[in-house]
Amino acid sequence: MIDRRTLLAGLGAGLVATSLSGRAARAQAAPTVIRMGSLKLIHSIAPHFYERFTPEGVRVEVIPFESPTEGKNAVVTKSVDFGTFGLAAATLGAAAGEPIVVIASTCNRGMGVIARKDSDIRTIKDLRGKRVAIWPGSTQEVFALERMRMEGLSVKDITPVRVSFSEMHLALARGDVDAYVGAEPAPGVSLASGVGQLVEYPYGTEMGSLNMVFGAHRDTLAERPDLVRTMLEIHRKATEFAAKDRDAMIAMAVAKLGQKREALALSAPNVELTWKLGPDEVRQARVYAERMLALKQIKRLPEDGFIDTRFVDAMRDA
Repeated sequence: MIDRRTLLAGLGAGLVATSLSGRAARAQAAPTVIRMGSLKLIHSIAPHFYERFTPEGVRVEVIPFESPTEGKNAVVTKSVDFGTFGLAAATLGAAAGEPIVVIASTCNRGMGVIARKDSDIRTIKDLRGKRVAIWPGSTQEVFALERMRMEGLSVKDITPVRVSFSEMHLALARGDVDAYVGAEPAPGVSLASGVGQLVEYPYGTEMGSLNMVFGAHRDTLAERPDLVRTMLEIHRKATEFAAKDRDAMIAMAVAKLGQKREALALSAPNVELTWKLGPDEVRQARVYAERMLALKQIKRLPEDGFIDTRFVDAMRDA
């Protein structure tokens, strides 16, 4: 027979154990959630591999964006913790005094100047007098205008047409434009379908092949450095995995972007996934900002600290 004191002691211990067990269960059920902004482009496919490399207790929520500016603005407003977007969007924001900091790379290359298959456009010089689709304020615009400058042309020598990246192939197919300066997978789609022909990949400038970067809010770097290190380690592993396994990269892009495999097979070789951000990239980004200033796309150069390589330097040296 159990006396009352023993019974109450047992019940109390049980309640404590249940309470502790409940707390532990809630702790396990509430991982650290990292909100990651990602563009709907093959350049930004690495975040869709993050799940493979997230440590225990961490979950990455990938949030898609249509345009680089939307992705950058989400970081600035802290709607997301990190984001991938074009160097142009990042530079525009920093030059305007926004608290955006580039802390890693995402993708180089990924651009293409494409003309209609039946046109006489074979070189950049042949764009003179043509209707060319360009997205204003984009990384591609700066590269295209610099290549035109190198060939003795300016924007006044063409008829620029404002078309979003996702609509460029269709605009070319309809005959609305004679050529476009696009982002993959659009060039791959145009080439695979026979609608377009390659004019060039515009990487022959001092800016190299810089394209998409990995950004964070200035406050995040100061207040949550451990989170930054965790996120960049995930980004590094996912990027290296996708860069080495092209079939996996294409399969993921088919699933997430809804593009045809044959088009992505042509796009993938023109996409260099990378996380590294070293002295060469910093120098090229500075040249890029100077070109934007010369084009009057920005009123001043970004302040020092716009590009912060501390975290990738530590990963590279580890």
